[in-house]
Amino acid sequence: MIIDYKLLGERIKEARKKADWSQEKLAEEIDVTIAYISRLERGSAKVNLTRLAQISSALKVPIEELFGGTTTNSKNYLDKDLYAVLVQCTPAKQRLIYNIAKIVAGAKFV
Repeated sequence: MIIDYKLLGERIKEARKKADWSQEKLAEEIDVTIAYISRLERGSAKVNLTRLAQISSALKVPIEELFGGTTTNSKNYLDKDLYAVLVQCTPAKQRLIYNIAKIVAGAKFV
């Protein structure tokens, strides 16, 4: 199983910000360094299940919300996150993203 640590880190960062916590506060709460939290949120540090459970508990976010769909073996593991990005965009930006995706996929541009 391959885990997308960058996506996992983005979800942790989002949950931390939603809780209105600084990296420092989360680091203190789970007894790690601020540098570790920073690396974790950037996806450059791996996290074990115990540590993920601590983060989940501290931020009061279900662990499934942080971890769910981060394995690249999952067929559509980016669907939820891609959708969340798209709905925040204007219709013009959504069309641009759509056209870029079509180009990248090798489909004909419409």
